[in-house]
Amino acid sequence: MGKPTGFKEFDRETEPYRDAHERLVDFKEIYTPHNNEHLTTQGARCMDCGVPFCQSDDGCPIHNLIPEWNDLVYRGRWRDALDRLHKTNNFPEFTGRVCPAPCEGSCVLGITNPPVTIKNIENSIIDRGFAEGWVEAQPPEKRTGKSVAVVGSGPSGLAAAAQLNRAGHKVTVYERADRIGGLLMYGIPNMKLDKQVVERRIGLMRDEGIEFQVNADVGNNVDIQQLIDDNDALLLAIGATEARDLPIPNREGPGVHMAMEFLTLNTKSLLDSNHEDGNYISAKDKDVIVIGGGDTGTDCIGTSMRHGCKSLVNFELLPKPPAERAPNNPWPLYPRIYRVDYGHAEVAAKFGEDPRVYSIMSQEFVRDADGKLLGIKTIDVNDKLEPIPGTEKTWNADLIFLSMGFLRPEHYINDSLGLDLDERGNFSADKASFRTSLEKVYAAADCRRGQDLVVRAINEGREAAREIDRDLMGSTQLP
Repeated sequence: MGKPTGFKEFDRETEPYRDAHERLVDFKEIYTPHNNEHLTTQGARCMDCGVPFCQSDDGCPIHNLIPEWNDLVYRGRWRDALDRLHKTNNFPEFTGRVCPAPCEGSCVLGITNPPVTIKNIENSIIDRGFAEGWVEAQPPEKRTGKSVAVVGSGPSGLAAAAQLNRAGHKVTVYERADRIGGLLMYGIPNMKLDKQVVERRIGLMRDEGIEFQVNADVGNNVDIQQLIDDNDALLLAIGATEARDLPIPNREGPGVHMAMEFLTLNTKSLLDSNHEDGNYISAKDKDVIVIGGGDTGTDCIGTSMRHGCKSLVNFELLPKPPAERAPNNPWPLYPRIYRVDYGHAEVAAKFGEDPRVYSIMSQEFVRDADGKLLGIKTIDVNDKLEPIPGTEKTWNADLIFLSMGFLRPEHYINDSLGLDLDERGNFSADKASFRTSLEKVYAAADCRRGQDLVVRAINEGREAAREIDRDLMGSTQLP
């Protein structure tokens, strides 16, 4: 694949983000325009490795045909590359922007050299596809007469809807928010995923015959039993939206917010009025602390910086990751190493240093007599996460955002159904069939398996659609 000696001739070079100082003044995407010549060279680095671990279970959860489209880009066959990309991925414009690229961690070249820039190449293929007009609506040639309701319009629900519609079923997607997209719309900020990119794909899906219902809160203003009765199958793809809280003293009161509350209100206000309505939590001129790392924590950092916060600190409970893989983190597992994401780089550019503080545990929120947030008390911890006496410290803060992951799906949708739950509170559904304990009801992705990546959600949506189609029709042609 690629140029036989390309991996020896060319160094890894990722496409750069926009300058940190420049991008901090807007919510436009952080990415720079694609350079086709550069990408052709990077595609040439893909080895004829024999066993492409990049598309294995440890690499790409949707098993993208990565070596094939790397080679096609190297050879300038962009349209063919797009066709190969769409064979396994309904939404490469999403994953090419927000996926952490476990495929690159499993790249065989990465054993001894920096891996191929797979994520950049994927994103460039789909962006060129849209620019050239190659991506068009493809409604099914005939309908089966079967109908399926999909609850949740995040990446899993959308992927399932796209596949079921492709099989010829009538699909309606129900979303409780006022816009379609779920996590893609309100959970990921504009600078990582512009909402026009999401709405462009939704428009194509509408043209293909999929129906979307917004402000449809199934379990509240939409009767879920009625949906089951009116359809041949119902798929729950509602995500794991119950966030992990921080139950320490003085938690209740103003100034402490869940990360998703902050991010959702920010994006909605941005889309509704360019922030002119004021219906968001502003970090302008505030001392901000983000508790928890990961992508969501970074998004809280980047959003606070764009508001114009006065200072920003990011607490991480775990120790600082190593620069290189640790012995217990071998290839082809995802490398748990020190990384500087876009938000960290922006803080360093403006304030002079990385915002992260490692091995630190929160002990108590500090408030005045009127309940106003003043800060937070912490203590350092050792590698076993045990407190270290004498390391107590008080930090000033006007706003504190909690970004410590998600626990399980919200259960009110299940109040009238009584679906079986697993030990973690997720909807219990068979991994092979995605069937729940109730006939005609299926569950996929985060609400079934727990919080995970967008790309895994797409994979589960596709697999659930295949099994639903098999149950409805007796066999399936879906991949």
